[in-house]
Amino acid sequence: MRTLVVSATKAEAVHVPSGLEVLITGIGKVAAASAVSRALAAGRSIQQVVNIGSCGALRDGHTGVFEVGTVINHDFSAAAIRALGYDVVDSLQVGDSDIVCATGDLFVTDTVVRAELAERAHLVDMEAFAIAWAAREAGVPVRIVKHVSDNADETALEWADVVDGSARDLGQWLAANLM
Repeated sequence: MRTLVVSATKAEAVHVPSGLEVLITGIGKVAAASAVSRALAAGRSIQQVVNIGSCGALRDGHTGVFEVGTVINHDFSAAAIRALGYDVVDSLQVGDSDIVCATGDLFVTDTVVRAELAERAHLVDMEAFAIAWAAREAGVPVRIVKHVSDNADETALEWADVVDGSARDLGQWLAANLM
């Protein structure tokens, strides 16, 4: 199966096993959706997208690697748009796991924001929903695999110091599950 491994940054993909095709999108939803859409439209016969990356834990005790089952777009005013009479998709099922990842362009470091998001999700990142959306639009299956790098609090600002550990664990996951 021809797989495209997608990561926001080179730092998160540095330990991807050789032989796997990697796309670095840049940080945030717009960059991620644009890059994945371009890659899938290029006619390279991609059969599966696997998004890897670091994330914040919204609930205490979540550590390690998680395969996500549902992604939600947390910083989009879906309720307000629905109230105007428009249908909005702000949640996508991407797997069988019970793990929910909230995606937004907001870098979560505030404990109040963390607590509010924790009512709806386990993890938080900045690209997964957009990548899942682009893959869905292209009719390509997607898997979302995240490694907890912080607790979506002030420790998130230490990301540069811990990202290599996330990248190592994600590389090991890829070797065990895709090779």
